[in-house]
Amino acid sequence: MRDSEFWHKKWASNQIGFHLDDVNPLLTQYWERTNPKPSDKVLVPLCGKSEDLIWLASKHQAVQGVEISNIAVRSFFAEHFYTPTVVKLDASHELYQFDELSVYAGDFFTAPVNNADIVYDRAALVALPEDMREEYVDRLKSLLNQGGRILLVTLDYVQSEMAGPPFSVEEIEVRRLFSDYKLTLVNRYVAEESHPKIAKKGLSRFAELVWLIEDENESV
Repeated sequence: MRDSEFWHKKWASNQIGFHLDDVNPLLTQYWERTNPKPSDKVLVPLCGKSEDLIWLASKHQAVQGVEISNIAVRSFFAEHFYTPTVVKLDASHELYQFDELSVYAGDFFTAPVNNADIVYDRAALVALPEDMREEYVDRLKSLLNQGGRILLVTLDYVQSEMAGPPFSVEEIEVRRLFSDYKLTLVNRYVAEESHPKIAKKGLSRFAELVWLIEDENESV
């Protein structure tokens, strides 16, 4: 990834305000909208050391994460007292495996991940600058099995009021990027004035949007 150094520095200096200590409530609330089956293979791009991986692995037989920072990947397994099998795949990628979980340490654009039935993206698209999003979405689509689904969370705020990441990705951009898929805006959470992004950052508005994105070609 072209901004990989930025993320390496963030993890190295423990500047990880984007990390949630608990499972994202949007995941637990809306995962059923993807019509998930235990046998569905799940992909979590730019996963960090997210607790969401643990929750997804409790529901599915195969969950893959991809994360640029080795620090994040090692922290994830250490904090859960898991001892993964570690395989060096090439000069740029390592694979950490423990039971249902496989986490690739390396660049999402080149990591040799397997195709997935469902993608969960809470913090990947919004982590990327505008000039990388189309390439990211193309990569995502190439990894999605026929009939696959994506649960996507995006942010909406006035970009000039706060420097990303995470970036604001407007509804019109999401619809353009996934114009060849069925899009459903599942929910839009508008922050109240007490929300930290408004109260502390001084944003005029802040919202989280939850999307269900579906490939309407039926899997064989």
